[in-house]
Amino acid sequence: MSTCLPLRRRDNPLVQVKRKRRAVGKLRLPAGRKTRVVMASSAAALLLLTGTGIAYASSAIFGDGQVGTTVSQGMVVSDNQIINPYGTRLEIPNGKIMGSVISPDGTHMAATLADGPYDMVIVNLSTMAIQQYVRFGSGVGQESPTYSPDGSSLWMGTNTGYAKYAVAADGSVGSPVAVTLPTVNSALPLVGKAVFSADGSTVYAAVNGQNTVVAMDASTGAVTQTWNVGNAPRDLLLVGSKLYVSDEGGRTATSADSTLNSYGTQVPASHLTGSSTTGAVSVIDLSNPSATPASVAVGLHPTALAYANGAVFVANTNSDTVSVIDARTNHVVQTIGTQPWPEARVGYEPDAITVTGDHLLVSLGGANAIAAYRFDDPRGWNSPREAVNYIGLIPTDYFPVELASTGGQIVVTNMRGIDARRSTTAAHGTHDTTSSLTYFTMPSDGAIRHMTDQVFQDNGWTGGSVKYATMDSRNVKPVPVPTRIGAPSTIKYVFLVVKENRTYDQQFGDMPQGNGDPAFTQYGATVTPNNHALATQFGLYDNFYDAGTNSAEGHNWLMQADNPDYTQSLAGQYDRSYDTEDDALGHQASGTLWSGVESASKSVRDYGEFQQFLTKPAAASWQNLYCDALTMDSTGSSTAYPLTSTSPIPSLNNVSDSLFPKFDTSVPDIYRYEIWKQEFDKNGPSNLNMFWLSSDHTGGPPSPAAQVADNDLALGKIVETISHSKYWPQSAIFVVEDDSQAGVDHVDGHRAPVQIISPWAAHGVVDNAYYTQVNMIRTIENILGMRPMNQKDSAATPMYGVFTSTPDYTPYTAVNNQTSLTAGLSTMPTCGPNVPGPLLGGPSTSTAAIKAAQHNRAAVLKADALGKPVIPAAMRTIAAQWAAWLKKQHTTGGTNATPDYANPEQMNRYDWYVTSNFTKPYPGDTKIYAPSKVPGVYLASSDNEG
Repeated sequence: MSTCLPLRRRDNPLVQVKRKRRAVGKLRLPAGRKTRVVMASSAAALLLLTGTGIAYASSAIFGDGQVGTTVSQGMVVSDNQIINPYGTRLEIPNGKIMGSVISPDGTHMAATLADGPYDMVIVNLSTMAIQQYVRFGSGVGQESPTYSPDGSSLWMGTNTGYAKYAVAADGSVGSPVAVTLPTVNSALPLVGKAVFSADGSTVYAAVNGQNTVVAMDASTGAVTQTWNVGNAPRDLLLVGSKLYVSDEGGRTATSADSTLNSYGTQVPASHLTGSSTTGAVSVIDLSNPSATPASVAVGLHPTALAYANGAVFVANTNSDTVSVIDARTNHVVQTIGTQPWPEARVGYEPDAITVTGDHLLVSLGGANAIAAYRFDDPRGWNSPREAVNYIGLIPTDYFPVELASTGGQIVVTNMRGIDARRSTTAAHGTHDTTSSLTYFTMPSDGAIRHMTDQVFQDNGWTGGSVKYATMDSRNVKPVPVPTRIGAPSTIKYVFLVVKENRTYDQQFGDMPQGNGDPAFTQYGATVTPNNHALATQFGLYDNFYDAGTNSAEGHNWLMQADNPDYTQSLAGQYDRSYDTEDDALGHQASGTLWSGVESASKSVRDYGEFQQFLTKPAAASWQNLYCDALTMDSTGSSTAYPLTSTSPIPSLNNVSDSLFPKFDTSVPDIYRYEIWKQEFDKNGPSNLNMFWLSSDHTGGPPSPAAQVADNDLALGKIVETISHSKYWPQSAIFVVEDDSQAGVDHVDGHRAPVQIISPWAAHGVVDNAYYTQVNMIRTIENILGMRPMNQKDSAATPMYGVFTSTPDYTPYTAVNNQTSLTAGLSTMPTCGPNVPGPLLGGPSTSTAAIKAAQHNRAAVLKADALGKPVIPAAMRTIAAQWAAWLKKQHTTGGTNATPDYANPEQMNRYDWYVTSNFTKPYPGDTKIYAPSKVPGVYLASSDNEG
């Protein structure tokens, strides 16, 4: 049961509520099954593996727990999971691990890092301590570094080739030598795995960005041979004279294929889901280097490769299987399932494999676990066709990505470690990412079966989590959120409004009713009066988390209820793909929110969300679009500056309003509101209506506070329009940030504002139950009768406690903005500057609030003609440097507008400085910095383009 904070009624009409949580019984599933051999030519369905499991509803195990705290089961993380790894943990508090490798003598581990101050870490495995951090500065690849056979050199993949390090006797590395590969037709190398020939004279490299594999002289780096392989080669494995290549994007497309883009290559893909449809392993015969490489069809997104006694194992990350290739014939002879929970077939994301003795171990990145199998022969694997016995699951830290067996220990590297908990102060951000190393002696089969219960519990894998309505249950009385998919709901129209990048404290830290810290509040009630009024009328949720670190991840979590391994693995190499809207490899085969709703025979309308391209007339400046919005509002006329947004995914284009602009901070959100309102007035809503309302990202022509105020006003008007329409009694509006990376929060960097606005939402509450974006998406799925997309949303408990069976149909009236929308412009609109109006609207207006609004309005009227803030004289030089910096950040410009282009450490300080008028240092800093002096400025930007 969650507890709710007491309120002072004289300050706010919110009322206390208690949330009830259902008790869920235990479910035990059989373990120890033998996997079925599936021949390459067989069309038989893959066997679902089941583990034992004490089953709990996921929300019940969290209660009121906060991310970063420990509940009885373990540590809470931001994506609806708990971590409690087996073995010993070494935390690596400086970024996400992309890949790791153990030195030939077994004494050290080298791991590449992203989203932190370093590119690589060296760990001494004898002492299990961090020995050295390394910074190169050109991004790191998806795969691990590679030691030479004698351990004297270490090659680390970068965006342009490799950084070659000499390894000292103590395991540390010296200064790097750059091994640069050429750019071909504008495609960077973006290298994947490298492997050495047995004698160490040749390095074979997967050139991921160019769909090739090259042989290089290990001494000079000169390319001596090039092979064309499949799409996006990632891992390499040398077996005798054969070089196996995992082609994550599948085979080369033919003229008969339906295709979509991935880094300039058209790959076989579905026009419905936007996902790739083939997986392949290329086989290069080094004894006949002029021969065309063979291609072996495997599952989707082949990533990791491993070898044991004639068998090549392939992790099919998006098919949730492992293919076994007979190395003698290059035929797939069996497929091993890696789906432990019968409720969901996908989303476990096998991404690493190792064979140790008579055990096969497969890491499941999406489940924070290792799936363990035992061979029939106690001496180990002795035939590619030999079946394996599934034992169970071993719990790990957050998102395991590599496995190795060395010195009698199993070593696991975990990409996200203990989540974004690097900061030791109260100022937490999403880029405070960590990783970890866990290690243990192989446990007994009985111990693994016992640990499987814990993994089920930590993931919330409950029997009956996904129930479908029977004919009888379709005739029951409607409820807001049905427990069965397809059962009737009182809600017919869902509106999902996606905003950009704010933490809870940034927006709601000034609300004493909730768990906020006003010291971190940048956009409080004066800037976001509608968000505050909506929280007052409909509820304040102060323990909600966005799972993603940045926009590349955040929009995936909302549209796919997951951030696929492919996007996870690009954190050090975003040059290949950041906004995976235009990348078939970033999409899961099980579909998206919109395709799932359509499959449930419901209608969808999209307004900018997940759109990739934007074109607009040259005259469509922020100022002109602002004036156009005022004209449309007063006259009902069409826009004078029609913009066009499109998606590379045909199924999304089919349901999109092309006139609604996607991300571009030089487009006011009140303009977006007017475009939507005209269609709403004409056609009414669809069952699912998705919005990308992005001005609160900031970085456009007006000041940050002005842009957030514009976003706030547009939201208020959207809610007002819906709540005063005939559709309101059957509506629910979900307002969420895509991520929370652009500020700090005293609880956790992933904590973000959320709003659930509906006659059926409990009004006037403060709810501190743990929720995430995944719970919210599952709630929408149940309302609209949509099947969950993967194991994450299948396990998530809908937000039942948010809703009530007694509706309150009171509509909402938008509050006038209290911050000028034109503040900070260098040129005023021809229709004049925006002057905030009196504080009218919302559920109530106190005398103190009216006085504050009047004072703010008077201050705006007295400001100079351009509404420029008065910056302290000592700060004006630094402020000018920041203004010059902003012009280079691609926050505006239509097609060139790029979310998160700017370095996050710089962007967050820019917003803070401008919002505080260059009077306060950023939280955790001791002074105000110029752009080039910001701590962490040497980091690559979120998409590695800054």
